[in-house]
Amino acid sequence: MRVIIKRSEVEGRATVPPSKSYTHRALICSALAEGISKIVSPLISDDSEATTEILMKLGVGITRDSESWTVRGGVLQPFAGDLYCRESGTTLRLMTAFCTLVNGDSKLTAGQTLSNRPVGPLVDGLNQLGANCTSNDGFPPVSIMGKNSLKGGIAKIPGNISSQFVSAILLVAPLTDEGVTLRLTTPLESKPYVLMTIDSQHHFNVESIASPNMKEFFVRKQEYKPTTYKVEGDWSSATYLLAAAALTGKVDVIGLNTCSSQADMKIIDVLRMMGAKISSKQESIIIEKARLKGIEVNISDQPDLFPAISILCATAKGRSIIHGTRRLRFKESDRLAATEEGLRRMGGKTQKRDDSFLIEGTSTQGGIIDPRMDHRIAMAFGVLGLASEGETTILDAECVSKSYPEFWRTMEALGSQIRRR
Repeated sequence: MRVIIKRSEVEGRATVPPSKSYTHRALICSALAEGISKIVSPLISDDSEATTEILMKLGVGITRDSESWTVRGGVLQPFAGDLYCRESGTTLRLMTAFCTLVNGDSKLTAGQTLSNRPVGPLVDGLNQLGANCTSNDGFPPVSIMGKNSLKGGIAKIPGNISSQFVSAILLVAPLTDEGVTLRLTTPLESKPYVLMTIDSQHHFNVESIASPNMKEFFVRKQEYKPTTYKVEGDWSSATYLLAAAALTGKVDVIGLNTCSSQADMKIIDVLRMMGAKISSKQESIIIEKARLKGIEVNISDQPDLFPAISILCATAKGRSIIHGTRRLRFKESDRLAATEEGLRRMGGKTQKRDDSFLIEGTSTQGGIIDPRMDHRIAMAFGVLGLASEGETTILDAECVSKSYPEFWRTMEALGSQIRRR
């Protein structure tokens, strides 16, 4: 599908979808809790469907209605065929650890893009804890052999490749015989995502303890308890609505937890630094168009914000510098290259450095954008199209279904001039 966007203003109210990250974690915790849990307001997207399908193949009972999912967990069984993770990196990493608790062999496969994203350090860490896992030279597919092979103990992994490696081990650690001490050999990046994991475990009566510098984690043997868990609104998805309002109009974004552990809540700080008009009330954030100014910001802990911040900086007054960009090459796309290419196609001025990205604000023009099947690239440049002269065409625009299936409809409801082909 192609989406064609014309310069236009947005105005109105929009409810954000539920958090993708919390939906994944709630599913895993519910599956590991013996008994029946209810997940209220889960996100229905390509990524959450990938996790749900695999859990059901492994014996987890999941029934769904329009507002909640009921999960019968605690009894796992092996599955003879491939467990397909689609393009969901979260599914691949979390389910790699999950499958070490299954009494039998498992094989996790991935889509084309995900097959190029690393999983080796996680496999190494799980093997240090007694598992028998193999990968394709550090990449999918991943095979897990043996009967409930995870025993526990001490594991050492890097913290600067993917926080999902840490989250995956923490989620299964309570069910090991010995408990787990996890030590990071490099500083942890994307810390808020690990805090989200610990927060999710807490709701299911499990405690993971982090050292003050988050370089060590301690998890004793314990049991997940079934519960009712409500998924909060997704700050990652809200980012694009907030950016659209800051560039072109006024939007009341509702359904957000302003005390959230989600990393991408930092977008509010970024918008304030840039001079956006912001007000809030309860679970609502109101953003109004303003003349934005360039900023200097580090996104090491919030890598998913990079595309949205980049398009904001592209039209802001002056120079912006975004630090902490090195890991962006290993996202759904080479997100650094995809953003640079998109900005240049629309008249942006950029300079790529080793771990930073420079943007000179200017007037942008419409262009044809290949998001490389990356949902965040598609949404970001869809927003930039609203503030650019001429028409902007987003190729493969259906890729937003990975996290925000209703994105284009929401933008239309807010007044965006959009045509779909």
